[in-house]
Amino acid sequence: MSFFANQKSINSQVKFPLKKIVNTGVLSTLVTMLCFSQTSLAQSLSGVVLNKQGQAIYNARVELANGTQQVRSNAQGVFIFTDVKQGVFEVHISAKNYGHSKQQIIIKEQDVTDLKVVLSASVMEIIDVHAMPLHSSLIESALPINVLSADELKMKQAATLGETLKNEVGVHSSYYGPVASTPIIRGLDGPRVLITQNGLDVGDASRIGPDHVVATETSTATQIEVLRGPATLFYGSGAIGGVVNVVDERVPRSTDDQIDYLLQYNDVSNERQGSINIQTGRDNIAFHLDGFWRDSKDYKLAGEADSHEEHQDSDAEYEEHGKIRLENSASTSSGATFGTSYLLDDGFIGFSYGFMSRDYGIPGHSHEGEHADEHSQPLTLSASQDSGVYAKMQQDRWQVLGEYNFEQAFISQVGTKFSYSDYQHQEIESGLVGTTFSNKSTEARIDLFHRDFSGWQGAWTIHYKASDFKALGEEAFSPPAKSAMFAAAWLEEKHFGPVLLQLGARIEQVTIDADDSLIGFADSHVLPTEPTHNEQHQTLVSFERQSFTPISASAGLVWDYQSGYNLGFSLALSQRGASSGELFSFGPHIGTNTFEVGAMFAVHQDGDEIQVELAEQVPRVETSLNLDLTLRKFNGDFGYVISAFYNRIDDYYYQKNTGLFFVEEHVHTVAEADEDESGLPILVYQQADVHMYGAEAEFVYQVSSAVKTSLIADYIRARLIDNDEKGNLPRIPPMRLGVIVNYQADKFASELSVSHYFAQTDIAELETTTDSYTMVDAHVNYYIAGVGDDLTLYLKGQNLTNEHARVHSSFIKEIAPLPGRNFSIGIRGSF
Repeated sequence: MSFFANQKSINSQVKFPLKKIVNTGVLSTLVTMLCFSQTSLAQSLSGVVLNKQGQAIYNARVELANGTQQVRSNAQGVFIFTDVKQGVFEVHISAKNYGHSKQQIIIKEQDVTDLKVVLSASVMEIIDVHAMPLHSSLIESALPINVLSADELKMKQAATLGETLKNEVGVHSSYYGPVASTPIIRGLDGPRVLITQNGLDVGDASRIGPDHVVATETSTATQIEVLRGPATLFYGSGAIGGVVNVVDERVPRSTDDQIDYLLQYNDVSNERQGSINIQTGRDNIAFHLDGFWRDSKDYKLAGEADSHEEHQDSDAEYEEHGKIRLENSASTSSGATFGTSYLLDDGFIGFSYGFMSRDYGIPGHSHEGEHADEHSQPLTLSASQDSGVYAKMQQDRWQVLGEYNFEQAFISQVGTKFSYSDYQHQEIESGLVGTTFSNKSTEARIDLFHRDFSGWQGAWTIHYKASDFKALGEEAFSPPAKSAMFAAAWLEEKHFGPVLLQLGARIEQVTIDADDSLIGFADSHVLPTEPTHNEQHQTLVSFERQSFTPISASAGLVWDYQSGYNLGFSLALSQRGASSGELFSFGPHIGTNTFEVGAMFAVHQDGDEIQVELAEQVPRVETSLNLDLTLRKFNGDFGYVISAFYNRIDDYYYQKNTGLFFVEEHVHTVAEADEDESGLPILVYQQADVHMYGAEAEFVYQVSSAVKTSLIADYIRARLIDNDEKGNLPRIPPMRLGVIVNYQADKFASELSVSHYFAQTDIAELETTTDSYTMVDAHVNYYIAGVGDDLTLYLKGQNLTNEHARVHSSFIKEIAPLPGRNFSIGIRGSF
């Protein structure tokens, strides 16, 4: 029987790996050149999944690695594959509340019917990870990984990706109010952390500024994965700090019928949201449709928004009236995605189209009387109409995914991925567009997997990515630039008894072509000497093409030194070429309240004048040497994951504060800046050596069948170690400690969490300290049987003590504290 024929009784939850796709043109060539194979009869593979007491485990997932087949065990623990080709397979078995098992099976001319798998109970949930090219789970990776899925993802889901992930171990948020935030992984963000949708770059402009929202939606996602540490082998030099992969079903892999829905209201900002996912199909055609909508007003605060205006006797007033709100923090967003796939006996090919839009206020972003340029066009805002500057983001995204498996050939599988994104971000004041950011990006990837060869399993990757970025208008701080990346990578792994060895290497060619740019401060002067007007006019400069050749290599091992325990170790050398913003920026970046100058320029004082010129130093690639050690215990009622890391980065691009302020075409030193003037500090990108180190831990204890407790902690330290530069890196998150208590009953579940953020006093030059704070959150789920597959009513409370808190890693921490006490009520379900 064909795998894609009607096997719903035994394979009702088939899901294909998200990592591979197929392009039919490439496929025909690969079949001819690489994959000549002899035909073979299909065999069956069956067995039983039991616990250590000999009891059957229902709904255990059994998967053939490097294959498309995945089945679930029935009530007797029995599973069966009816169409298995001859060869050597690695079988992975997992189940909720149990550990993970893998076995190597040889399929010859006879059926295999006596496979017996025994799983040990585990307090740690073990989830497969789609972000890794080769099959991997949370316990099979040399690097630590976070995964949010199922109910946990739904309860942590927020309006932005950064806020959704901010409570994960080793992950913080850049927090630009509730309207925009990106994840910070081990103190790194921006162009060092890659954000992907089903393994492909989201193609937005969120990495060039914290006020640019990430163009992905969490309410329609099925799983979010975070790779902590360099993932350049898999995704390229833009992942030198880590990867966040948002997984959804926009390109469907199954014809099973499924509908998921969610409705929620939050009182802190009068937020209303809804989302729906529809999955269906007929015969070999699968369909997917999802959509979401969210609308919120300015959110409530627990104290004054501006830290300079806080006063001691205001708390009672805020508690009584609750009317203090962060101005210009309203937003509205919506989007939808359609996808379809054609399912083959040995693979699939699918297509999706999605669009999303988001209108949102930019807190603290005001021009105070400046006017939009003469080409500005009126725009109707759907966000709040209060005074201030608003942004309108839109994106259209196309994806093609697929894979094909070959019988008994050395090349066992070909996967290809393709995406095209058209992104636009407009900043609007008084209904007129002042600045427009756009990015048209294309990405293509081919993965060639080979069969087991002397115990080695691996893949070759060819990867191409290009973007056409433009910033036009009064805040276009970076010139238009076209960038392209072409790469080749090789990954291999092999089991040596209890040790899994993972090796890889990657080489890239990165080019950046930037348009001509104006530099110089017209009519600048420096005090306290007599003002000397500088008639220096801005100069038009032309840039040569910048070219980098980053090389990455890594060696990792996972040692199962005892049943239920393992040790992961990774040593990685990763390189990264600079982004266009880091090289060519020159202008006011109001989103960060700074005047940014790229590494291609030098700013210095010459007498009473400020001089700007091309830098003599040629930009170099960043080179990171990363060591990671992870200890895991995942069997029994007590489990833990403890990680320690050290990251030495040579030629690190960072923004140095020059001590100068830019104020309406004037430049002042820090000492003479007028208190009444809202000047922008001038920051210049420079390269220096840094080291970053830290530790992360998560302990989980199953107190009883109903009660589970968790303890999490993380710490990051980041310092400049260059001979000429000393001190701390800016906006490094503080140490954090959290306690979580879960209670699970038949008809309801609850969780109470307490997170303490320590004061951050390890600050960079001219940076301010941030006080400590404690967040108390809770939620309760009530399950209603008999309505579809499941129906859940829930109540969620955040910041229950109404703590007035500021996020150290935020560019606008002084004017945008965290929301005050707030409650959400919602309903979600499926059928």
